[in-house]
Amino acid sequence: MTPSAGPLGLIAGNGRFPFLVAQAARRSGRRVVAVAIREEASPEIERDVDSVTWVGLGQLGRCIDALRQGGVHEAVMAGQVKHRQIFSDVVPDLKLMALLARLAFKNTDSLIGAVADALEREGIKLLPSTELLADQMAAAGAMTRRKPTRDELKDVEYGMRIARLLAGHDLGQTAVVKDRAAVALEAMEGTDETIRRAGRIAGRGATVVKVAKPRQDPRFDVPVVGAGTIDAMREAGAAVLAVEAGQTLLIEREGFLAAADAAGLAVWGFGREAPAP
Repeated sequence: MTPSAGPLGLIAGNGRFPFLVAQAARRSGRRVVAVAIREEASPEIERDVDSVTWVGLGQLGRCIDALRQGGVHEAVMAGQVKHRQIFSDVVPDLKLMALLARLAFKNTDSLIGAVADALEREGIKLLPSTELLADQMAAAGAMTRRKPTRDELKDVEYGMRIARLLAGHDLGQTAVVKDRAAVALEAMEGTDETIRRAGRIAGRGATVVKVAKPRQDPRFDVPVVGAGTIDAMREAGAAVLAVEAGQTLLIEREGFLAAADAAGLAVWGFGREAPAP
């Protein structure tokens, strides 16, 4: 899909992801009309966009109004909103209350998916969040100087099976494995904290495997790893990070892989089939 030349809406959460989208959009000649989540987004986002409206997590109506007033017909959601934020002290406005009342399942994906559908009903098409970031995606095979050993690839294969079972139940996307044993599985704490927990349990030498969900919605839900993941792996003594090629966003890819090389880590991209040991 080729985006139009009109202004791009950016619904910004935390981390570097929104900055990458804003910078890529402006390089392509598009104005960026941002709606920044007050509880999550960095104030520095204002420097990389053409306009910004700050909204609280429950202010869906204000978000839609800001995008429409900015002439936006296409938008991108980028940046994490922590699960505990969504299910803590959010006070929904009338538009969000009406949306919540229609949800069959009160989980994060259902809620954000319903928000995405609500935007489309207002004439704002939500693009895949990595639409402008093809050069930041994971490639197949070794992306670092160090490649996984034969034994580590066996852990990758086992971790893929475990992580896909986990993701299939919408519980998490990361499994940490050592010697074909599952050490830690991701829940609401996120990938980086799962890695740290694995380090406390199993010590050095674990393999971290992160997968896409089987019904991943590319508009708002792609696997992401970044500098914090490398930091967590170094703290935990993990040795290998395996991610799904073509599906996983490496935040600031060049610097991410350089940091992995400096730490002596192997970063490996796999496809839908298990890697050959």
